Parts: sequence; structure tokens; C-alpha cells
Amino acid sequence: MTYRRAVTHLKKADPHLAAVIARVGPCRFRPGLFPTHFEAILRAIVYQQISGKAALTIYGRVQAIYGGRPPTPAELLDTPESELREAGLSRQKVAYAKDLAEHVETGELPADRFDELTDEEIVASLVRVKGIGKWTAQMFLMFQLGRLDVLPDLDLGIQKGIMLAYGLEAMPRPREVLEIGAKWSPYATIASWYLWRSLDGAAEL
Repeated sequence: MTYRRAVTHLKKADPHLAAVIARVGPCRFRPGLFPTHFEAILRAIVYQQISGKAALTIYGRVQAIYGGRPPTPAELLDTPESELREAGLSRQKVAYAKDLAEHVETGELPADRFDELTDEEIVASLVRVKGIGKWTAQMFLMFQLGRLDVLPDLDLGIQKGIMLAYGLEAMPRPREVLEIGAKWSPYATIASWYLWRSLDGAAEL
């Protein structure tokens, strides 16, 4: 998928971002990394607050419990806490994972209907799950669902990217991020991708 229309809009709407786009080059944003939404959210929980290498190892051990694949919500609920703890999940993350599975199983988290819901409705349903905050919900919207108008105002990378692009003396506050980024709509996700990529040593996204 190409994002020519989004890039054209962003260049016209914001000269500062146009300079960033010129440095970074073509947009290679690729959403929809995981076959199921449940897997995407479960993986996000596992990866919270630990290094990517450690998280990858732990997530691999969790999958090994189910024959080398991600569990279904029902399978995760049936798995003893001790077995998940042995795989490397903390007690807190086990609670988060099981709460996620329960929300999906009961329909409180309508993962099978996300395509029908607005961004706001999806965020509201996700943050009801233990361990899922606004930032994680926004990352899910962007990188799993491919929603194109998401601006993660709490993200430090976005704040730093704006500071550098605009030549600010300090990183903008979340409210200021939203004010600056208002002109990027309806392609704030693509603008965010460029800001992340503009940072030296940025992780591959």
C-alpha cells in the first residue's frame, strides 16, 4: 500500500513536517502485523516495560505452551497461572493477560467488530482491560488496525520529533502535540510514523 495522498497532504499542510518527509524518504508504514487482534494486544502486554529481546524470549515460551502458536482467549483462561509464570510472565502480567482473555471471551471487548467501531470507541473498550492504557490502545489502532488519523500525544518519541522538527527549546506537552498536529488530520498516523523515523537510532516501525 502506498500513502501518496497522505504524504502530499502533510507536505502542503506543514512545512516543518515536509522537511522531515524529505529527509526520511518514502513512507514504509505497514500495519496489520498479527493474524488476530487478540494476539496483537496480548503481545503488547508481554512487551510492556522490558527489553524487546527479553520480551521476545518470554513470548516464545508462552507460545510453546500451546504448541508454538499464540493461545486463544479460552486456552489462556484455562492455563494455570503457575504455568504462565514459569514461562516468564510476572504475576501482574498474568493478571493482565487473563483479564484481556476474559474481556474477549465475554464480548466486553468486541475484537471481532473493531472494523465497525470508531477510534474513540475502540480506545474506550481497550482501556477497560487491566494493563491497557491510552498509549497502548493508540499503538493498536495504528499498527494493527491501520487507522490513519491517530496522534499519540503521550508518546515521548512524537514529542521529541516535534521538538526537533519545529526547533522548539523543550518537548511539547500532550496538549501542545494535539494543537500542532491538528493540521495533519486525516493522516496523523503517517505524520507520526515520519516523526518516529526522523529520530536518530529510531527502532524499525
